[in-house]
Amino acid sequence: MAKDPYRYFRIEARELIEQIGKGVLALEQGVRDVEQVALLLRWAHTLKGAARVVRQAEIADLIHGVEELLTPLRSDDAPLPRSTVDQLLAACDRVNGLLAQLPQPEAVPAAPVPMPVTGGAPAPEAEAEAPQRLGRADVLEVDVLLEGLGEIGTELAAMRRAIGTLDALRELALAGEAAQGGRVLVAQLDTLERRMAGGAERIDRELRQTRDAAERLRLVPVEGIFTTLERCARDAAHSSGRQVVFEAAGGQLRVDGEVLDVVLGALLQLVRNAVAHGIETPAERLAAGKPAAGRIMLEVARRGYMVWFRCRDDGRGIDHAALRRSLAERGLDAPDDNAGLLARLMQGGVSTSSVVTELSGRGIGMDVVRAAMGKLGGKAQAASSTGGATFELCVPLTLAALDVLLVEADGQTMALPLDAVHGALRVPLDQVVHTVDGGAIVYEGQLLPLLPLAVGAAARSAHLWSPRAMTAVVIRSQGELLALATSRLGGVDSVVLRALPPLVAADPMVLGLYLDIEGEPRLVLDPEELGRALTRRRSSGREVATPCLPILIVDDSLTTRMLESSILESAGYQVALAASAEEGLELARQNRYALFLVDVEMPGMDGFGFITEIRADPQLCEIPAMLVTSLDTAAHRRRGAEAGANGYIVKNEFDQTAFLAKIGELVQR
Repeated sequence: MAKDPYRYFRIEARELIEQIGKGVLALEQGVRDVEQVALLLRWAHTLKGAARVVRQAEIADLIHGVEELLTPLRSDDAPLPRSTVDQLLAACDRVNGLLAQLPQPEAVPAAPVPMPVTGGAPAPEAEAEAPQRLGRADVLEVDVLLEGLGEIGTELAAMRRAIGTLDALRELALAGEAAQGGRVLVAQLDTLERRMAGGAERIDRELRQTRDAAERLRLVPVEGIFTTLERCARDAAHSSGRQVVFEAAGGQLRVDGEVLDVVLGALLQLVRNAVAHGIETPAERLAAGKPAAGRIMLEVARRGYMVWFRCRDDGRGIDHAALRRSLAERGLDAPDDNAGLLARLMQGGVSTSSVVTELSGRGIGMDVVRAAMGKLGGKAQAASSTGGATFELCVPLTLAALDVLLVEADGQTMALPLDAVHGALRVPLDQVVHTVDGGAIVYEGQLLPLLPLAVGAAARSAHLWSPRAMTAVVIRSQGELLALATSRLGGVDSVVLRALPPLVAADPMVLGLYLDIEGEPRLVLDPEELGRALTRRRSSGREVATPCLPILIVDDSLTTRMLESSILESAGYQVALAASAEEGLELARQNRYALFLVDVEMPGMDGFGFITEIRADPQLCEIPAMLVTSLDTAAHRRRGAEAGANGYIVKNEFDQTAFLAKIGELVQR
């Protein structure tokens, strides 16, 4: 690949230009102090020096002009002339254009650069395309990624040395010297085993952190588009003789940069429309008792696995009569109700403007919004009143950074978005209040409904049973506090939320997935839908007084666990999962189960050993256990029966009907 002499200059220059443009807009809005101007001058000076280094004289000269315009502002308290702001922003636009023209190495395709709107809408043929932004990886995230890779390399080197030691010990044993130094050899092997086990755990941890850091590089803060939208509002207002103040909130949300690129195109159209159709002239606003400057507000928020962009203005609202006239002129029917009329507006191809200007009149603005939502699988809706118009874009997230609380219920680890968690407490069973509506607990002086945390078919037979106590997680759902009964908490984590695979039919309560430290998918639950679904189940009387106990599946194969779990849940059973016999024993001694489904061949303790252990435990010995294995010999069947298995199913002869029939027989006994 050819070297790119401008690689780092492009990154630095674009960031500095963005900061300078943002700072200039802040100056125009009245944020005027010596430190702000000094900061702008430092940025400009840095950019000018960098341009000189890479011999980009035109860029350096432009930024020198920017310095000359900014220098008088350090001591002059007079209002900042609009002409000065226009010159400063025009210089930023020109620098962006020159950066786009820098030569690219042959193997590196030129990336389009965002060109801020400079007064007026783009050409019609360009309006349908979403503007492309240059996504820049966060330096801290890159550092985490590189540090994680370094740690992994160090651990792998240590494991290689350990493997070398293991080879030496093997040679020692083969040479017969182990007989004289048996104890020494055993001690060395024990030490080596601990080192390798510890190294493997550290590698797993570093791999997970590195994987998350790599995924986060795709995520960018939403606030990165705010400056472009503010420029759009300012320039559109100036070209139409209006005054506008742009405000934005929710910029800390981090989403997939590709999603944000497409949404930006739609938002630019909505901002232009707000200026062209909604915001009145200063004289009209003053006559109506409003401030001379109109306001456009963008609010960004995550609701479930969707991100909402809400753009509203305080203008005159949508002219329903003009919209009906426009439809009639095109020979189109207009819905009688205003809601239907606004829905028709969102379909595009219609404008409420009586004349064609740079900002409006062609009727393609909503086409751009509709196309963007179609590309992302999102939806758009509008509302209007005499106090202004509101447009909402709802877009599904492909990836999102999320802080979560890990919880365990019925042997499954799940996650709840941390921003919905109000608190948690350990509750002894004798402190659970029994009401006509079910269980409840007292939390901060309030009586909160206590509902079992369960998803899917397991929810139909969810119960609040626990040996001594339970952990209640208090969440805010549907505007109210709700307590969820869990087994225990797993701590707080920062995860990358993933969309569910397209063909997976998930419970509505599932927000998405994340990968745990072992790379296995875990559920992230939607607090709003969780509260809604659980409340519905309680009100319909589905929470039974004598619940069916869950079935514990013990198998080291994720595929087998998921297959058996799917079959059982579809049949109405509640399921818990364990990836090893050791984990299964721990769960069996902490909870009650109706049946154990156990694989034979597993690392560490095998299935025969698991059944032997439970048959020797007075608390577990009466619980039926069935082996589900690929081993099909008379000896294995005999060994299973001797261990105490109540059934033996061979995987390659698996019959779902017979499987469920045997399960029903064992659970009913």
